[in-house]
Amino acid sequence: MSSSSDFGSHTWGLLLTVDHQRENVEKEFLLQVTGDLHIGGLMLKLVEKMNVSQDWSDYAFWWEQKKCWLLKTHWTLDKCGVQADAKLLFTPQHKMLRLRLPNMKTVRLKVSFSAMVFRAVSDICKILNIRRSEELSLLKQSGDTLKKKKKKDKNSKEPVTEDILNLCDSPVSSANPGLYSKTMTPIYDPVSGSPASSTITWFSDSPLTEQNCNVLALSYPNCSPEMLAEMYQPRTLADKAKLNAGWLDSSRSLMEQGILEDDQLLLRFKYYTFFDLNPKYDAVRINQLYEQARWAILLEEIDCTEEEMLIFAAIQAYHVSKLSLSSEAQDSTCESEVDEVEAALSNLEVTLEGGSTSNILEDITDIPKLADNLRLVRPRKLSLKAIKSYWFIFRDTSISYFKNKETAQGEPIEKLNLKGCEVVPDVNVAAKKFGIKLLIPVADGMNEVYLRCDNEDQYARWMAACVLASKGRTMADSSYQPEVQKILSFLQMKNMSSQATSDPESVDMKPECFVSLRYTKKYKSKQLTARILEAHQNISQMSLVEAKLRFIQAWQSLPEFGLSYYIVRFKGSKSDDVLGVSYNRLIRIDMATGDPITTWRFSNMKQWNVNWEIRQVAIEFDQNVSIAFTCLSADCKIIHEYIGGYIFLSTRSKDQNETLDEELFHKLTGGQE
Repeated sequence: MSSSSDFGSHTWGLLLTVDHQRENVEKEFLLQVTGDLHIGGLMLKLVEKMNVSQDWSDYAFWWEQKKCWLLKTHWTLDKCGVQADAKLLFTPQHKMLRLRLPNMKTVRLKVSFSAMVFRAVSDICKILNIRRSEELSLLKQSGDTLKKKKKKDKNSKEPVTEDILNLCDSPVSSANPGLYSKTMTPIYDPVSGSPASSTITWFSDSPLTEQNCNVLALSYPNCSPEMLAEMYQPRTLADKAKLNAGWLDSSRSLMEQGILEDDQLLLRFKYYTFFDLNPKYDAVRINQLYEQARWAILLEEIDCTEEEMLIFAAIQAYHVSKLSLSSEAQDSTCESEVDEVEAALSNLEVTLEGGSTSNILEDITDIPKLADNLRLVRPRKLSLKAIKSYWFIFRDTSISYFKNKETAQGEPIEKLNLKGCEVVPDVNVAAKKFGIKLLIPVADGMNEVYLRCDNEDQYARWMAACVLASKGRTMADSSYQPEVQKILSFLQMKNMSSQATSDPESVDMKPECFVSLRYTKKYKSKQLTARILEAHQNISQMSLVEAKLRFIQAWQSLPEFGLSYYIVRFKGSKSDDVLGVSYNRLIRIDMATGDPITTWRFSNMKQWNVNWEIRQVAIEFDQNVSIAFTCLSADCKIIHEYIGGYIFLSTRSKDQNETLDEELFHKLTGGQE
């Protein structure tokens, strides 16, 4: 007879595999263990057995048969259920992952394969500087959506090399606040979307440098009819349902869902409720959202009319044109740009050390000025105008003019203070007329003054100065150069429009890049160009970020916006239907005709639950209305998570310091399988 103490001390062999790249070190170790040994103790025994000096803090045990992580290091082997037949892999929790962003750029970075996907996405968004990570998730492309592309690749003779942005220098860690900290949020230029020079130094400890950040925050024309033809384009509701079948479970880790190191996933906006979009902080988020909308329209994942397609094309054409101009300006000025505060601190440091300061920034209070020959136009009685050339000097927020350049050292003929004035453009690009109308408030009304410039460049510089002066700002303001570029972009678009009116073929535009394949087959190139530029007449002078926001707003106004489709079988029905899930409702749609049958609103929902044995979702609404269905095109957990996720997002408030209630999210979306 053996005592209980003898039984408890019984040891048994446990085979452990270590995931490492060292050539001269074994990968498999057989350890003698007992059931009361805790996971932390097992790690210690294994590391001592290997006798390899390195940082093992990121390593944890992965149980291959059970497809789960053993992360609770204080639990014993008995409590975890580990026995002699268990296969445990000692592997890093952070592994490389390739993510395809909405702008079709691929980034490669280290991601936690042991954390729940909801937490992993949050950490990824911190690195990419995307606020409101709860709106995004990871999507695994289904085989059906890849078939067309693979078929094209087989016919292609030349190998395609994918441009990957490597951000693997530092791992994504929830302990590192990264770029997403409340007190160190990078500020973006609201015109170009690029990081402000005063905040770009915050990226120094992150792989997301200024260049990489611009890749994520700016858009470049990267599609062609040939490229569109190679991509998966849904033709029916059943095809659209395939697009939403691959969403990962937010309550489980990547490894638990069969994702391997260096696999490729799509990072996409899953929930169509975009909270608190702010151009000052959300350049990357707005750009990725714009790109997701743009590709959804180009690939006809969402239906729109011909007129709507032309409006989308016009905004894209306008945006791309402005981008090409602003990019040239940034290339020529980025090297000479010096942050004022940084330069002042550098000079102070040199001065205190007894050295001589550089003249990079001799006086940060020095206000730039403009000096040019302009024509002054003053309206007179009987509709006559007096036009005369003078030497103008723009300093601070005032314009002074003199008889000529030689007399500029003396008293001016008149000094005009532009604070609070109205500035109205008086431009006709085709006629080479570049005028600025100033309505200056005086004691007895308004003093009306017209300035005539000689060319576009001179007009842009003076117009920008007048606009800022009317708001009480000088040319030393950081928004001066972007304002100049905005005006030049506007003039170029005016020039394109006037050319298109007389000769659409003269405009350097590839309209096929801005519309779906359906319209490139329907119209000739010059017809599309003329129609796009005609729609463009309705677009006012906008910054890059404003153009993207206008595009997003137009996308949100489409009838099908925000609908994610799934093929389901309702309880008691003999045929399949399509279920559309939106931020505030569920829609039952006839699969054959595409017509909506019934709509149920979340506001009328009393409760919902899932029978995990038969994979059936049951929902109860007010007035004793109840429905139940099984999902055929995806796992029912995805629809369950959609419903809970939208309800969770509806609880968000405007408080910027609010932290997400992750526990509530999992309570609403996790389920009990």
